[in-house]
Amino acid sequence: MNPRKIPVPFAILIAGALIPLFTLLTPGANGQSSPEPRTLSGNVYYAGGDQPAENVSVELRSTEGSMIAPLTTSSTGWFEFRGLRPMPYTIAINVAEFQPVNFNVDLTFSSSRGLVIYLNPRAERSGPSHSAATVSAHELSMPSKARDSMASGRKKLYTDKDAQGALADFQEAVALAPGYYEACYQIAMAYLTLGTRDNAEKYMRQSIAVSGDQYGEADIGLGTMMLDKNDFPAGEKMIRHGLELSPGSWLGYYELGRALLNENRIDDAEKAGEQARFLAPNVPIVYRLLSNLHLRKQNYPALLEDLNAYLKLDPDSPAAVRAKQIRNEVQQKIADDKSKSPADSKP
Repeated sequence: MNPRKIPVPFAILIAGALIPLFTLLTPGANGQSSPEPRTLSGNVYYAGGDQPAENVSVELRSTEGSMIAPLTTSSTGWFEFRGLRPMPYTIAINVAEFQPVNFNVDLTFSSSRGLVIYLNPRAERSGPSHSAATVSAHELSMPSKARDSMASGRKKLYTDKDAQGALADFQEAVALAPGYYEACYQIAMAYLTLGTRDNAEKYMRQSIAVSGDQYGEADIGLGTMMLDKNDFPAGEKMIRHGLELSPGSWLGYYELGRALLNENRIDDAEKAGEQARFLAPNVPIVYRLLSNLHLRKQNYPALLEDLNAYLKLDPDSPAAVRAKQIRNEVQQKIADDKSKSPADSKP
């Protein structure tokens, strides 16, 4: 093996736009019957006491990073996700002036109940920002019927996989409360699920306009849509603005890194990826981005660290099988480079 040659399987990592490192197998392809749905529930508290974290947004994502469901905690800090597939998930909570929460929960073999999550204050505070707490306060100002429609729509979209039904609920929420820019954003997400990208972009822009361009999540969402259309400069600009509004968004830094990678600005992309890792060290797709970056830089030791980190977070999924194969190739590459004698490098 020529130690200067990148093994052939690496080519799949850097072709065109950012491509996932590992090919996922389609669940249920073996014809087996569907397993029992799972439930994930728990309470969120503020650290240093027993005060429940009320009206805090709890996001649930697949290990690939796609949103499964966002819920808002009750007056007791309670949340509960029902009807989940048996697979690993990531819980994410971002609240102003508190450290972001990101960790994995594996529901492959059983439901998980009784989780207790504590929100720890940030060590340093750098002034006000438009964050999850501000968003929660805004949502609380919406009429209760509008919030009920919003909650119903979120359940239908992210848990029941009923995008059409969710769309009707979100549209009702906006009809009841025209200033409900979070509902406009969810309309966009429903249209994306239905494959109607033009309408999705329309409502993503409407969310931005109704909020007075103060809702960073919508800016990041619109920027991501631009990336998907290969408009990387415009997408980068929009995502950067979203991060100004929501500086604690790990997803924003992840998408920024994706934009910069496709613009071949590798060093800047690496900085964005490292910030995403700082904010969300337990989200597997962050390490996929870093793996692509370190592969492009031919930094194989760093690539090996990325793969090891990924496998700690997602050790048993079908994607992990591919990750282990790639890791073996990287380890062989590093060993070959080390074993190469100085004499071999002379002309």
